[in-house]
Amino acid sequence: MSINFKLAEKEFKTPLYIYDFEYMRNQYRELKSAFEGSKSLITYAVKSNSNLSVISNFAKEGSGADCVSIGEVKRALMAGIEPYKIIFSGVGKSYSEIKEALELKILMINVESEAELFLVEEVAKELEVEARVSIRVNPNVDPKTHPYISTGLHENKFGVDIDMAKRMYIIAKKSNSLDPIGIHFHIGSQLTNLEPIAEAAEIIADLVKSLKAIDIDIKFFDAGGGLGVRYSDEILIEPSNYAKVIIDAVKGLDVTIICEPGRYLSANGGYLLTKVLYEKKNGNKRFTIVDAAMNDLLRPSLYNAYHRIELVEPKSGDESESDVVGPICESGDFLGKDVMLPKLDGGELLVIYSAGAYGFTMASNYNTRGRACEVAYDNGEFRVIRRRESFEDLIEAERLYLQG
Repeated sequence: MSINFKLAEKEFKTPLYIYDFEYMRNQYRELKSAFEGSKSLITYAVKSNSNLSVISNFAKEGSGADCVSIGEVKRALMAGIEPYKIIFSGVGKSYSEIKEALELKILMINVESEAELFLVEEVAKELEVEARVSIRVNPNVDPKTHPYISTGLHENKFGVDIDMAKRMYIIAKKSNSLDPIGIHFHIGSQLTNLEPIAEAAEIIADLVKSLKAIDIDIKFFDAGGGLGVRYSDEILIEPSNYAKVIIDAVKGLDVTIICEPGRYLSANGGYLLTKVLYEKKNGNKRFTIVDAAMNDLLRPSLYNAYHRIELVEPKSGDESESDVVGPICESGDFLGKDVMLPKLDGGELLVIYSAGAYGFTMASNYNTRGRACEVAYDNGEFRVIRRRESFEDLIEAERLYLQG
């Protein structure tokens, strides 16, 4: 699908997020079809792109939702995800969040510590309900990804080790207020190596077998998310191969496989459009200054992540390396380093690729900058799915308390 970025800029200005909804639907369908013949549920990881219209786009395909706050749970429900397809994960759920999740009757709460299990039990007793839970098990498998997005090692904050998990399942089984129906693992994001996924799935499947042997009936085998996408020249895992290693691991177990893709579904369906303001040189160092900044797209600053950047309309002339930077008052405010660009005069449009995941959802109002407009591109047309923030939006929660 060819997107007319120049038309989008004329209508909506910059910085501007554009999401290709057809691409996102096709990604969902490809992954879902990879599990054909097995009981499966795809739960979209809302944290990757939490715009209501994006979530709704997946809801219409039959998707569930993987949520890490009660706010994300409520977003999923508002966008049309059925409660019985929603999982509530995260290491720091509060009493009030657990209470609300149980009242909303979602599929299950994914528990990440023994203390949290006891809190869920306490809340369930008070509500006089049985809380459906899964336990996030840390298989201690190296995912071979960026350390900030590795989640399956003992040094990471997520999940519990296998011995603790067994203990927690026995506690849950004996409780009148807990129903241990699932097991969960997630070793990291942007995974491009199949071997760690297969290893982790085998470890967790063996645990399920031992649990079933003591009459703990696990119904849901949640393999997490993390399927990588191409930002540059990554060699990717084929969805069919990904599905096969999980299906093979649970062979003989009567479970529904759950996977929680976020980046895989949305990243390469998103673009950040930005306009060149100026160019400058400090000695031999060239900078292209644009109207988007690290508050709009944090990944390059946070992870030193690479995003392809290109001119919307190519220009003739010799190219040289330039750092593409924004107006934020931080040396870390860059969107790309050593990008090959011709001489620019200002006013040119640049498109930043692979911005559909962890782009707007990690945006901020740093330096009192309003967050960008978000638009969907679907059936050959643009439509606003979140308006650009104004100064009045930014101060609304403060101005009533201004004294003097």
